[in-house]
Formats: sequence, C-alpha cells, structure tokens
Amino acid sequence: MLNISVSLPARARRKRQRYVEKNGRCNVQHGNMRETYRYLTDIFTTLVDLNWRCSLFVFVMAYAVTWLFFGAIWYLIAYCRGDLDHLEDEKWTPCVNNVNGFISAFLFSIETETTIGYGHRVITDQCPVGTMLLLLQAILGSMVNAFMVGCMFVKISQPNKRAETLVFSKTAVISLRDDKLCLMFRVGDLRSSHIVGANMRAKLIKSKQTQEGEFIPLDQTDISVGFETGDDRLFLVSPLVISHEIDAHSPFWDMSQAQLEKEDFEIVVILEGMVEATGMTCQARSSYLAEEVMWGHRFSPMMSLAEGFFDVDYGAFHHTFEVDTPSSSARELSLAAARLDAHLYWSISSRLDEEPTLANQATKQLFATQLVH
Repeated sequence: MLNISVSLPARARRKRQRYVEKNGRCNVQHGNMRETYRYLTDIFTTLVDLNWRCSLFVFVMAYAVTWLFFGAIWYLIAYCRGDLDHLEDEKWTPCVNNVNGFISAFLFSIETETTIGYGHRVITDQCPVGTMLLLLQAILGSMVNAFMVGCMFVKISQPNKRAETLVFSKTAVISLRDDKLCLMFRVGDLRSSHIVGANMRAKLIKSKQTQEGEFIPLDQTDISVGFETGDDRLFLVSPLVISHEIDAHSPFWDMSQAQLEKEDFEIVVILEGMVEATGMTCQARSSYLAEEVMWGHRFSPMMSLAEGFFDVDYGAFHHTFEVDTPSSSARELSLAAARLDAHLYWSISSRLDEEPTLANQATKQLFATQLVH
C-alpha cells in the first residue's frame, strides 16, 4: 500500500526568509538609491513597470495636462486679441470662432488634439499665431498619443499573467533513479496553447564563506538539469519531472538525509519560453526551501491512456509517495559502489588464478593413474 503524501516534513528549524516566493515574486527591495535620475533616462520602461493604478493615473494626467495647457494658451490668445470683448460684434473676426471663455477654449483644445472636429469652433485665417499653435498642438498631441498608447499596449500585452498557468510542484523530492541519487521536481502547463522553446534552469541560493574569510550572502550556484545532454529543453505538452543527478559536480554531493534536515538553503527554478499565441518571452519562477525537499519520495503518476488520447490528472500533480532510498550521501554511495566493484574484481581474479592450479592437479592425478596401469 503506497503512502501518498503532500505534506511537508516537520523539522524544528528557524524559518528561512525566501529569496523567491512560491508565486515567482522576487523578495528583494532596493533602498538608499541616490541616482534616481537614471529612471528618467528610460522613462518608457519606468512607466511600463509602474503598477496599474499609477499607470492609469499617468495616462489620464498626460492627456488632461496637455488639454489644459493648450486650452489656457487658446484662452490667452483670445484675451490678448480682444476677442472676448467683441463677442456680440458680427464684424469682428476672432482667432477661433465661438470661443467665449476658458471652458470653450478648453473644449477647442480637446477637439484639436483628439481630431474630433465638431465644426462649431474653428480657427480663422486672420490669426497666424493661432495657426502656428494649431500645428504645434497637433504634433505634440500625436507624440503624446503614440507614447501613452504604446506604454499601455506593452503593459497589457506583457506575458506576466501567462506564468500563472505554469505550475511547479509544492515540494521537491530526492530518490534513486537508474541507481543514481537524484533531486526532482515537477512542472506543468495548464493551458492548451503551448510554450515554445521552453527551457529550465535551477540555482542553489546559499550563503557561504570563502577560504580567505569572505562572507558571501545568498551565493548562487548552478544546478544542472540536463544542459550537457539537452534535457533542459522541454516539450511541455504534459507535466514533466525535472531531474538533477547528484554527481561529483553537484552541490548536494556530500549531503545525506540527516544533513538535509540541518541545511539552510533555497533552490530557485526558472522556466523560460515563448508564448505561442503572442510570440513574447515568458518566465515562470518558483523556489524550494530545505524543508520542502522530501528525501525518499517519488512523484505519483498522473497520466493514463484513454480512448484515443492521453488523460492527465492534475489532482495528483503535487502528490508524492515514499520509496526505499538510502539515507547516505551520493559520495558515500559512490564510494560503497566502488568498493563493491573492487571486491568483485579481486574475487574474480583470484578465482581465475585458482582454476589453472586445480586443472594442473587433475592432470597430474590422471597421468599418475595411467602409469600405474
């Protein structure tokens, strides 16, 4: 009877602060930055990175300020030319017809910049200053439209939400696979539209101290998930179990089950690929703390063959079950296997040496028997 489990092992340890949250958000805040002007040198990216509340506020204010600014200038022109003093004079030719106050000048500014053109307020040919202002507002208005609409389009089309349907298992497991101790976790895509060119990376986040005494907080070490063999490039049509073989190049080479319970580290996993529907690059992240790595477990199967198709049961996506796994480290298992191979080698060699001796003794006995007869 298999012991199915999704719970984390209870370990008495101080809770570690995550570097990357389970939902992929990086738990890092930048403070005491004196060179804030650098954000203004790339104002487009700065606006795209703003949250939606601030983005909508900037979007509305960009249009409102330009409309008010040019509306004030149109009102100032009408005031300086005396158009407001000759509203009832039919012989007077104003700069803009039917502008009788600031509100009407503001409405004319909106009609000009948005190219609505109701036809009630129009500029006349007796106002060269107004003609120049009209050209200036039309050009600047087009620039504001292009900039703000471009920002909103990029922000809307960002594939951040696509990562919400790329899921990682709640826990990672360590068990034997092909007689090799392996660290494994599961990844899946909930959508029917696939991630094109998906590839997987993994990092070990752990503080360390160098031989010279330098302390490196949150040092990052690569964890191989098949880069040498191409296994890191995924065809993510159905959920896959990503495996890291714990060999001599692995940072977990000396880690046993007992040591795992005392370790304090974080494994960050990163899935990157191109969204099939939009062609934009998408990245999904998650992480596993030491207490979320389950020794001696394996992921439950979740795919079955139905009539004409393969059925995936996502209800078992996070499920694991216990399997027989040595509690020793991969180094100790490798040394034990080497000693066993050496013992078998010398045993076979000694037997091969004994066989000619026994054959010689049998030949001598047979020869002696023939002489007697």
